[in-house]
Amino acid sequence: MERACRGRIALGDELWLDADRHVHLVPERRRVGYLPQDYALFPHLTVAGNVRFSGRRDRSDLLERLRIAHLGGARPAQLSGGERQRVALARALAREPRVLLLDEPFGALDAITRQRVRSELAEFLAGLGLPALLVTHAFDEAAFLADRIGVLDQGTLVQLSSPSELIENPATALVAELTGANVLDGIAEPSPAGASVRLSGGGELVSSTRAKGPVQVIVHPWALELTDPGASALTDTVLAVGQDRGALVVRLTRMTVHAPPGLNGRAALAAGSRVGVRAEPGSVRLIEAAPPGAVGGVGG
Repeated sequence: MERACRGRIALGDELWLDADRHVHLVPERRRVGYLPQDYALFPHLTVAGNVRFSGRRDRSDLLERLRIAHLGGARPAQLSGGERQRVALARALAREPRVLLLDEPFGALDAITRQRVRSELAEFLAGLGLPALLVTHAFDEAAFLADRIGVLDQGTLVQLSSPSELIENPATALVAELTGANVLDGIAEPSPAGASVRLSGGGELVSSTRAKGPVQVIVHPWALELTDPGASALTDTVLAVGQDRGALVVRLTRMTVHAPPGLNGRAALAAGSRVGVRAEPGSVRLIEAAPPGAVGGVGG
């Protein structure tokens, strides 16, 4: 069993780890409810048997609460993905944990089931009153379920904030990309309104952030506007056009733009066509260009 070399972990008044004081509570004595990515249900046990195994007693109350009481006699192979997740969650709760650990809880689900089960899980967690730690690579899942999101980069916690704060004020380019933003490189020159940025590859954007020198430009797809090529200081070439929830998703060579469905007609945005791109200065954020190998830094 691996032991941490440094650090301290406590849950309320319960100390689990203190490396300096050589305190290490063994995992079986930590009251953690664990929901693994593949759910890891015992195939030879029924739904009721899987839940009973964790709590060492009948937990028909949990089956009722999670709306799977009618499946008590079924085995995992007979269940849908969403049903298996609810069984795994009931098993995690059967040991009466003080904290829940959810490891990629939607990874084993198809896209349609994921949307429904995500809403069900959010509703259930809200009523539990338990602290929960969700591990995921998808920002939309984290933003939907979490009050705070911690972003790890090569083992370092680079930002711990609310979902809206991560979008509005990303600490690094990685955080910005995680939230779906475009990240561009450029050179900033101070201007009365903030800074004017000459972008690598040509073109210019204006930001209300004051900066000078190499920067990374952070701008979300919905903050960009497509124009005629001659009406903007930044032009690009259309690679592909698609749709997502009623909006046009226009992929350019250097960035992605979310545009209104009727913009100039879809034919005018055919692959290979040139378009202008502009954004309000307040929606263009700048961070200092991180040196090679660095995690990143916050701009001025």
